[in-house]
Amino acid sequence: MPVMACCVDSAVAPPGHADAGDTSIRSPVPFLSSNAAAVTAAVANSESSHWSPAHSSALYRIDEWGAPYFSVNSSGNVAVRPYGAGSLAHQEIDLLKIVKKVSDPKSAGGLGLRLPLIVRLPDVLKNRVESLHSAFESAIQAQCYESHYQGVYPVKCNQDRLVVEDIVKFGAPFRFGLEAGSKPELLLAMSCLCKGNPEALLVCNGFKDAEYVSLALIAKKLALNTVIVLEQEEEVNLVIDLTNKLSVRPVIGVRAKLRTKHSGHFGSTSGEKGKFGLTTTQILRVVKKLQDSGMLDCLQLLHFHIGSQIPSTALLQDGVVEATQIYSELVRLGACMKVIDIGGGLGVDYDGSKSGNSDLSVSYGLEEYASAVVNAIRIICDRKSIKHPIICSESGRAIVSHHSILIFEAISATVNTPAMNHIDLPLVIEGLSEDARCDYWNLSDAAMRHENETCLLYADQLKQRCVDQFIEGSLRIEQLADVDGLFDLVSKVIGAAEPARIYNVNLSIFTSIPDFWSIGQVFPIIPIHRLDEKPEVRGVLSDLTCDSDGKIDKFIGGETSLLLHELEGNDGGANGQYYLGMFLGGAYQEALGGVHNLFGGPNVVSVLQSDGPQSFAVTRAVPGPSRADVLRMLQHEPELMFETLKHRAEEFHVEDHDNDGTNYATLISSLARSFHNMPYLNALSPCSYEEVHNAAAEFGASEDEQWSYCYA
Repeated sequence: MPVMACCVDSAVAPPGHADAGDTSIRSPVPFLSSNAAAVTAAVANSESSHWSPAHSSALYRIDEWGAPYFSVNSSGNVAVRPYGAGSLAHQEIDLLKIVKKVSDPKSAGGLGLRLPLIVRLPDVLKNRVESLHSAFESAIQAQCYESHYQGVYPVKCNQDRLVVEDIVKFGAPFRFGLEAGSKPELLLAMSCLCKGNPEALLVCNGFKDAEYVSLALIAKKLALNTVIVLEQEEEVNLVIDLTNKLSVRPVIGVRAKLRTKHSGHFGSTSGEKGKFGLTTTQILRVVKKLQDSGMLDCLQLLHFHIGSQIPSTALLQDGVVEATQIYSELVRLGACMKVIDIGGGLGVDYDGSKSGNSDLSVSYGLEEYASAVVNAIRIICDRKSIKHPIICSESGRAIVSHHSILIFEAISATVNTPAMNHIDLPLVIEGLSEDARCDYWNLSDAAMRHENETCLLYADQLKQRCVDQFIEGSLRIEQLADVDGLFDLVSKVIGAAEPARIYNVNLSIFTSIPDFWSIGQVFPIIPIHRLDEKPEVRGVLSDLTCDSDGKIDKFIGGETSLLLHELEGNDGGANGQYYLGMFLGGAYQEALGGVHNLFGGPNVVSVLQSDGPQSFAVTRAVPGPSRADVLRMLQHEPELMFETLKHRAEEFHVEDHDNDGTNYATLISSLARSFHNMPYLNALSPCSYEEVHNAAAEFGASEDEQWSYCYA
């Protein structure tokens, strides 16, 4: 670290100096011992030279939140273990290789898809379904439970067709079903379950009208194992009436509003004042109405939900015990009860802390969760001499979170070092107010005494006074720039922590990570490569949107910045790609994302483990919405917009060859392609209009995918 010296004219008295009686000539002011700086630099260099992928894994807690699916390989890249703990070494997939395969141009053997990118891993999804079922089956066998487990996936977590179809396929051996909370979701679930296990449950939750109930009854007629769960008391009247009209015998469930409640953000819909469910009084009235209608035998399922991200098995058991007591009372009242649906709540450990006091973590694993549920139900049922019910859960977050990874690029970063090669101190002093000069001399005096905190105090005070002078118009911009440079230099020399740099990322947080913006949900975000290098820059992430909320400044571990690597290029630009990944975001983010600033969703690829040379195969690639697509979402008509621009070019007589070599045909063709390309930035940096056109031709839609502009 350099020694700083502030040299001033000895003939000029320092007005306002704290020690006015001292008239001696001041020598250059060292702000920090050069020996100490050299030692610090040597230690840093030594640590950096011994940095390894294991250090990065520990720094970013990958083994804590990522196990058993993510790790760091010997090349310093994030590796995917598609079968969890059962993955063999040769089956690991290098995430950077996936990104290269997808983003490289077609001419180089890639797919030519731009980032941002969602990488879906169906192998991981399959492992999650199998692991959940295995955890319950192990608990059932260990505790001699006399029934079985069969879960349902709540499609609201991620309604993408391929995700839902995969879950139905992977869950078929386990009678795994689906849960719907709206009429479109019910149609989706009905269609998908036609290819599923006939015993798989179709649980119909959510608020219902006559059309919803009719649709659920049609599903029952189609031999789907459908359960209509009553969320409101008046829904029972609809079910009774429509059952008689459609001549179908339904299976009915009731959602109980439990007293058990957890205090976290995700527990706000639980408890006596929760949004959903029936009170004990309402349940009794429903039982009476069903009994009077000769339909009490149709009541077969009890459902409850105490909120997502249940933090501990103790709280979970409290809810299950209360619900099982209600279940046993329904049996006593004559209902033909068969299933207890414990709802969702199986949490994801987003930060790897294994904490039961955080919305970002849970203090248990799959095995502990399943064991707690089975044990609580078994004890109550045995005590009441009631047949053990089928256990159903609506675990969504825990099933789909791990299988989806969002990859995006850092395209530039701010640079905190002073922009000038030198600071003109005479220019700094000239024109300063008396108070500002006093701050300057006090800064010099504190520097001579090596009082670092005092130095920073006076430097900050000097800077603020100069800002005030500049706003008043009594200070030139050159002087203000020199004062800014002096402040940065003082901060650097005395070892003050540099402010976090801003890394600009090719992403819309509102579209791809809406839970961060809306509810403060934090996800693991790390570089997916260069993990064999020591990251030494504290950074925050700023997205492409014109919105002050479009930034990520909260990270796992309670950090307000993230350790990152320097981007290639001394000017803060990224001449080489720097890829970051957001993990555990497979639930809710795609469904909740909007079109802020008209940024649509990212490209999506599905990747399966393969025995080929790269250990993976891209089985499906789905391009994200084009600019025309997102414009249509807001009722614009891209074809007519193009025609307007085309006529504008004709109206203003665009020359055949403009000054930059652009001809009319090239301009019109480029406009057309602009509608078809993605809204995000192009990582290329072409230097001419023609190169922009060529880049669009390579990565945009092919000619046969373009519109036919045949308007008169």
